[in-house]
Amino acid sequence: MFTAFLIKYAEIGVKGKNRYLFEEALVKQIRYALKRCEGEFSVTRTPGRIYVEAASDFDYDETIDNLKTVFGISGICPMVHVEDEGFEKLGEAVVKYMDDVYPDKHFSFKVQARRARKNYPLNSMELNVELGAVILDAFPELTVDVHKPDVMLNVEIREKIYLYSEVIPGPGGMPVGSNGKAMLLLSGGIDSPVAGYMIAKRGVKIDAVYFHAPPYTSDRAKQKVVDLAKQVSRYAGPIYLHVINFTDIQLYIYEKCPHDELTIIMRRYMMKIAEQIARETECLALITGESIGQVASQTVQSLGVTNEVCTLPVFRPLIGFDKMEIVDVSEKIGTYETSILPYEDCCTIFVAKHPVTKPNLNIIKRHEQNLEEKIDELMKTALETDEVIIVKEE
Repeated sequence: MFTAFLIKYAEIGVKGKNRYLFEEALVKQIRYALKRCEGEFSVTRTPGRIYVEAASDFDYDETIDNLKTVFGISGICPMVHVEDEGFEKLGEAVVKYMDDVYPDKHFSFKVQARRARKNYPLNSMELNVELGAVILDAFPELTVDVHKPDVMLNVEIREKIYLYSEVIPGPGGMPVGSNGKAMLLLSGGIDSPVAGYMIAKRGVKIDAVYFHAPPYTSDRAKQKVVDLAKQVSRYAGPIYLHVINFTDIQLYIYEKCPHDELTIIMRRYMMKIAEQIARETECLALITGESIGQVASQTVQSLGVTNEVCTLPVFRPLIGFDKMEIVDVSEKIGTYETSILPYEDCCTIFVAKHPVTKPNLNIIKRHEQNLEEKIDELMKTALETDEVIIVKEE
């Protein structure tokens, strides 16, 4: 019976004179998500409201599922709209709505009217009382509860009259594209896709970089990362995935540096390369999936040494999460099953048996001097052979 949806937002509503920019970003993301659905839709914005209306046959469940991937939406309200043909016709429409949506009439309800169009002859309080009486006359087995009703029937008097009673939770956050762009260091693990999702939820457009190490990592490992990027893109929009061949750099570090420092030194060069790509693509920050103490390269000391090579901000949204909290989010967004596929990434291939957990920055920099002969040339080659894959959920 539903052919339209009222889209509710939360944080956007507290914005000031620039609120329309966030609303426009939200409309853009809604249209992008609806392209994955069968059918045609129109998305319109009025003061304080965004409406989605089906212009053809559509799959209700599919449409809801795709709207639930749009950051910025706090609630999705399936609704019906009726023309203003007087109170009697409105009463008939309300009775029909309650009858169609709730076959079992043993529940309590409350009418909550909102008269945005002030020339309507009844005010909000009068509408609440009169429509409540109409519903009770039609269905005497119902009861009114103005404090904790089972069903809240919303009636909005605008150019048309809108009826809805269900609010399906959306993902919240801010619409993607409303807060700049950042570069995600994406591996094949559980953490980094979740980190990208969480930063995208704050309105940040995401690009990504993946460090590939053939022949030590297979094409299946690379495809795994592409698949993870595609799953994140369901929420974050299209992602430009930069694939960097990191093999020669890793082998050179392995040859010239102490093995217990391999992970931290490789991580520093990954951050350097990622930052250079970020600057060239107008990203304003880096994103990693690091969590304090999870592995040797994520102790407080190691994170400090890693950060030293960066001048852009580094966002670490999982920094205080434990592993199970990260797994919970990965399962919710659909990346977990892909992340646990047994294809090694370049970090796990070259990890030392006993990596240093409290690296000293001065010692690390002194050992990096062993790389001075070739490292700049190797980094230049890696950047010149950057493979860019445009990833998006079809």
